Amino acid sequence: MGQPPLLTTELGETLLLRRSLGRLLPVAAALLATAASTLPAGAAPPPRADGDRPSAGGLSATIRYTGYGIPHILAKDYASLGFGTGWAQAADQVCVLADGFVTVRGERSRHFGPDGPSDGSMSSARTNLSSDLYFTGVRDARTVERLLDRPAPAGPGREQKELMRGWAAGYNAWLERNRVTDPACAGKAWVRPVTSLDVARRSYALAVLGGEGALVEGITSAAPPAADTSTGGAAAGGAGSGRAPSKGADPDGMAGAVRELFDARNATMGSNAVAFHGSTTAGGRGLLLGNPHYPWHGGRRFWQSHQTIPGELNVQGASLLGTPLVQIGFTEKVAWSHTVATGRSMNLHELALDPADPTAYLVDGRSERMVRRTVTVPVADGEPVTRTQWWTRYGPVTTAFGGTPLPWTRTTAYALHDPNARNLRMADSSLALAKARSVGEMAAGLRRTQGLPWVNTVASDRHGGTLFTQAQVVPRITDELAERCSTPLGRTLYPASGLAVLDGSRADCALGADRDAVEPGIMGPARWPLLRDAAYAGNSNDSAWLANADRPLTGYERVFGDWGTERSLRTRGGIEDVAAMAGRGSLTVADLQEQQFANRVPAADLTADDVVRACPAVLPGDAEACGALARWDRRMDTTSRGALLFDRFWGRLERGTTAAERWKVPFSAADPVRTPRDLDTGTPGFAKALREAVAELRGAGIPLDAPLGEHQYVVRGGERIPVHGGTGTGVWNMTVPVWDAQNGGYTEVRHGTSHVQAVGWDGSRCPVARTLLTYSQSSDPASPHHADQTRLYAREQWVTARFCERDILRDPALRVVQVAR
Repeated sequence: MGQPPLLTTELGETLLLRRSLGRLLPVAAALLATAASTLPAGAAPPPRADGDRPSAGGLSATIRYTGYGIPHILAKDYASLGFGTGWAQAADQVCVLADGFVTVRGERSRHFGPDGPSDGSMSSARTNLSSDLYFTGVRDARTVERLLDRPAPAGPGREQKELMRGWAAGYNAWLERNRVTDPACAGKAWVRPVTSLDVARRSYALAVLGGEGALVEGITSAAPPAADTSTGGAAAGGAGSGRAPSKGADPDGMAGAVRELFDARNATMGSNAVAFHGSTTAGGRGLLLGNPHYPWHGGRRFWQSHQTIPGELNVQGASLLGTPLVQIGFTEKVAWSHTVATGRSMNLHELALDPADPTAYLVDGRSERMVRRTVTVPVADGEPVTRTQWWTRYGPVTTAFGGTPLPWTRTTAYALHDPNARNLRMADSSLALAKARSVGEMAAGLRRTQGLPWVNTVASDRHGGTLFTQAQVVPRITDELAERCSTPLGRTLYPASGLAVLDGSRADCALGADRDAVEPGIMGPARWPLLRDAAYAGNSNDSAWLANADRPLTGYERVFGDWGTERSLRTRGGIEDVAAMAGRGSLTVADLQEQQFANRVPAADLTADDVVRACPAVLPGDAEACGALARWDRRMDTTSRGALLFDRFWGRLERGTTAAERWKVPFSAADPVRTPRDLDTGTPGFAKALREAVAELRGAGIPLDAPLGEHQYVVRGGERIPVHGGTGTGVWNMTVPVWDAQNGGYTEVRHGTSHVQAVGWDGSRCPVARTLLTYSQSSDPASPHHADQTRLYAREQWVTARFCERDILRDPALRVVQVAR
């Protein structure tokens, strides 16, 4: 039987648990004595440690760690649940968390220098200075404080505030009682206690990632043009005043910038998710497969936990670091995941400037002065930097969209409107999902809270129901409003991309209010794309149109996304797979697991035969290259030979040709899953891509038929761990690796498959769930949980979730930590 498991108190005492779990010693604090009768099914009160009772009103939690370092956090209320969560996240990720808090405080330049690369997980800022200018501006304006003061439902609910308060206290308690050993931040002055306001600021940064956070450079560098000194206008412009007048925005350049910003190939996040109805499953209950594609490094990593307040909350799943509540997960009744949505979580207002003052703009002929924000940032080994930002009734002035200028001229400027700049409700939506008992209640909870900034929701329940909804906070841009109020630039951009540019000089072009919206200026729930109880409901980051190909969604406003347009290869392959699964029926969790790691390559199923037939003419006499492609199993498993060659070829083909050049049969909205198809191998772009891919691998000394895992891998603690999956070829199991030919191929993963969950129910009160956190729980190289699940991922293995008390207590790796303040 081996040694009995250990229980560790916060004081470092070690107590042996009895070998018989039925006679478990009462060895940790009785947090919930008064609520013992409300524990989840099969639960016992948390173990008790004599002499270690929290004082009245104190914060405390019991953290039961099971295999792979997954904490099961048991607490008496939301503040204590946040306390245990903050403690446990700090134990695994203190350096990543501390780095993120430096970002949202606007202190990166002070600690890391102004010119260093910024924390890309919190915004698009390229340098520490531009990041600090933005976040210091948020701090100086007391933006987050004002949101916290708003009453629910427009503002955050009481439970969320308690969770944030507790999280900060738990993080601080861990810092106070433990020595940081991770070399990434050990002994650094920037690792210091946080406040609940810091936690809220981090949530705010996540909320505006698709709006203000995406245009930080344009906001922080905006400055008016030169003005006549007699006007007294721009002469007060601070940094950047005296800029020469420039031409207006270039519609073609802006169209390209919008495509670039929103192109899925450039995204740093994505996802797949599918829910199956009870009519398709073996037990008549729902199934849910969630597969978010998130960064493997930095502050947007997921972290696993199980959170329980007896009688109030019992949820297991994953949270983004620094957030106090499970955001995707499952309970004994429901399961859900999110996918990054196509809704445009921003719009622009074109300002007609006052001829007498380029820092004032006209609305119905009346002049309004811009609000001038002077922001000062301390800088390491240098003088503080002071810049000015300019704000309007719509939002901040921006002079760039991605890498494309939005010139501030003597007549025109552009203001960014981000509806999520008033949204601190994300945790309220997560809590509503976690407390729901059916997909109907989940939909109702999302309608009530309206807090999801840039994601769709896919869900199932134990009754067999399914849900897809784009319950996303987007600006209230109706097609009618866009038609009536778009500027010439907007008339170019809105139909093609969903990004509206409205006439800011007209009050009748304001966004207005939907009666069912929690606040003006955002889309009300009645306008959301929604699909209930379809045989399958899924999404792979295209719009809501084909959540179920047999029940397409149409009629939603363009700002949510398009329909009747070409889908990505991942969407097409995913629909083929899940539709076939639903048609086959009798599905189980095992079928979800098989789908997740099937590693089928839709691009190859469409084209590999054509490529092999054309290969001898393109590469005459090259039997090695053509043979490698012919023998390839058309999968992206670590053992697949020839996969790397096809991957490098396909990437070059997509970058070097248009869809019209690649395919003989063009896209048809009447056949969106099977078109476009039939690769045109006679084009120059095809031959060029194939020749260059072969030359590239040979030049790097990589055999053309080498197993994928030998040249697509990560290194952890000196150990090379092979990684399967792929990127642009349509593979469900998405892996976006870093190419380094001189060091052997794909040598790290930038983002991709992250927290995976396959969930169903078997009639008991315990959900049947398998999970995997591909990059593991901890960023600390010394942690035993730095790469343990990464090794599982390499072997296509899963963790059996322990949800019910009996399963938690039977875990041979059980370790209990009692924490209190």
